[in-house]
Amino acid sequence: MWRLPGSRAALRGVRTAVERHTRAEAAAAATEAAAGAMERAVVRCVPSEPKLSLSFALADGSHKNMQRDQSEPLGRALSRIATNALKGHAKAAAAKKSRKNRPNASGGVACAGPGPGPEPAAACEPVVKLYYREEAVAEDVLNVDAWQDGAVLQIGDVKYKVERNPPAFTELQLPRYIMAGFPVCPKLSLEFGDPASSLFRWYKEAKPGAAEPEGGGPSSLSPSSPSPSWTETGVNERVYTPSNADIGLRLKLHCTPGNGQRLGPSRELESVCPVEAGPGTCTFDHRHLYTKKVTDNSLIRTVSYNLLADTYAQTEFSRSVLYPYCAPYALELDYRQNLIQKELTGYNADLICLQEVDRNVFTDSLVPALEAFGLEGVFRIKQHEGLATFYRKAKFTLLSQHDISFHEALESDPLHKELLEKLVVYPSAQERVLQRSSVLQVSVLQSTKDSSKRICVANTHLYWHPKGGYIRLIQMAVALAHIRHVSCDLYPGIPVIFCGDFNSTPSTGMYHFVVNGSIPEDHEDWASNGEEERCNMSLSHFFKLKSACGEPAYTNYVGGFHGCLDYIFIDLNALEVEQVIPLPSHEEVTTHQALPSVSHPSDHIALVCDLKWK
Repeated sequence: MWRLPGSRAALRGVRTAVERHTRAEAAAAATEAAAGAMERAVVRCVPSEPKLSLSFALADGSHKNMQRDQSEPLGRALSRIATNALKGHAKAAAAKKSRKNRPNASGGVACAGPGPGPEPAAACEPVVKLYYREEAVAEDVLNVDAWQDGAVLQIGDVKYKVERNPPAFTELQLPRYIMAGFPVCPKLSLEFGDPASSLFRWYKEAKPGAAEPEGGGPSSLSPSSPSPSWTETGVNERVYTPSNADIGLRLKLHCTPGNGQRLGPSRELESVCPVEAGPGTCTFDHRHLYTKKVTDNSLIRTVSYNLLADTYAQTEFSRSVLYPYCAPYALELDYRQNLIQKELTGYNADLICLQEVDRNVFTDSLVPALEAFGLEGVFRIKQHEGLATFYRKAKFTLLSQHDISFHEALESDPLHKELLEKLVVYPSAQERVLQRSSVLQVSVLQSTKDSSKRICVANTHLYWHPKGGYIRLIQMAVALAHIRHVSCDLYPGIPVIFCGDFNSTPSTGMYHFVVNGSIPEDHEDWASNGEEERCNMSLSHFFKLKSACGEPAYTNYVGGFHGCLDYIFIDLNALEVEQVIPLPSHEEVTTHQALPSVSHPSDHIALVCDLKWK
């Protein structure tokens, strides 16, 4: 068996006692400890990192988190544990003595007995041992091999069951703004586990302003015995949708990570603010009546939506000029995220292509919400915001990604050599085109039910300026050439779904180019920004595309403009439209004058349709 090294007199008696124990007695002690209730010692040890971490609670109540080299002999780690235990004991004794000598209410000093007595003997470092399979682990065994799952750590009289790499939450967070009727989707990240195998239990305050648990921070709450100020909601799922009865109450989530075989240490967190009242009927509520269920495997429910990036919504120009009719609180991200999450999850989509997505909105809001409803996503940054594509994991797996930046591809990819040669003739136009930061997101998905079915999903947000028609034409030419390379050269014959905010109405050259397959060199859009930037050229592509949702009167409705700018273009050779989910009525859109509003989170309207394989 291992024992503490050194020759300090204070440890001699302990060593003598330890040496009297036989191997059988030690094994019996370990077995007895394993059979009974034991504390937990959590070890995290992964090959890619030089150190392992060890976490446990000492008898004095303090919690220890240690980092030790994986290649270090076990004896050194156990010696450090013994030192920490001794320090913890000393602190506890000092605190007890301080309480004992504290003046009492009558001005005297509190005493433990009738008179002075001998000072207690100085504490010795406790015996620290590690057992595995009822055998004491030798001190020269390296940490990486010594700390095995199921081992037993003994610190004095306390025994701990070692759990190596149990499921654990590395991140856990509730949204700051919570509204009645809107799903609350916690942001969480796990190591050695998965959300589907984890346990969740939701609580709400028994009454507004109830006292917080002592300590004010996360604590270990037993689901069977909640704190007196909290009551169970009866919801044991990852997502909780508060009701009107929850308004004014804070929420608490108790969650235990799992991986299908075992559970890890539980964690608990409380909402910062109480549940707020919702805005009433939203523009998308009626649309959700058409999308109550996920479609069967023959259909692909597709959504395209410009979310209105927070980086654009939260400016003085937006508040005073672009959207002066919108209540300021309805432009705040925390408020809008509730509406966006509810709208998107309510569509039960298989594919969702989003534009104007802030990076933090993708990671902190969209991923947690949509993952909880069975979707997985990828993100492509532009400058201040970017594109996101989500797909239903039960229907699709991601085979590959082929994202590009338009200006980089045009300059460096031989695929666009002919187009660049045409553009070079017009230096002013070329300079403007190459200054734009627009990107194209391309994802190749494969059906989980039929591996022969693959699809190329493209997503973009073209240049926005009203006079940038010729720039959008060239961006679209680059996009279609790249999509052809992916769908014909890399994955021959796979169909295409091309979603986005194209910033082009049906009367523009860009739309004409996409649906007709060509654009003549004398089209008026080649001079969209005046004669100085005119760049006449003819373009063509070989796809047979059409707008799945037709040509609505508008998909963007703000105070000074309304028009159709968003489309879901589909490959007519392989796909057909099963149904188009109706857009909100004009009355719904204009209830609060224009978009965005308290009942609609963006200045755009989502396009939603069910597509069918031919």
